[in-house]
Amino acid sequence: MANIKSAIKRAKISEKENLRNRMAKSEMKTVIRRFDEAIAAGDKEAIDAAYKLAVKTVDQAAAKGVIHKNNADRKKAQLAKKLA
Repeated sequence: MANIKSAIKRAKISEKENLRNRMAKSEMKTVIRRFDEAIAAGDKEAIDAAYKLAVKTVDQAAAKGVIHKNNADRKKAQLAKKLA
């Protein structure tokens, strides 16, 4: 553990940021899984709603820096391919 005051502060901040990133990534994975489940169920309205939410969540994760922009674009392309 750090001994210097500023290093202790940085460690706390890093912990909070790590938690926020994990939450965002987990939310993104959950929304994508729900989209896959909607496709398996075959309900057209549920599929459209889940797709819009999944794309939005992926974009938010990329904007926050949780995932790279190219990674987000790849995920959205995969979602669109499943939708089609």
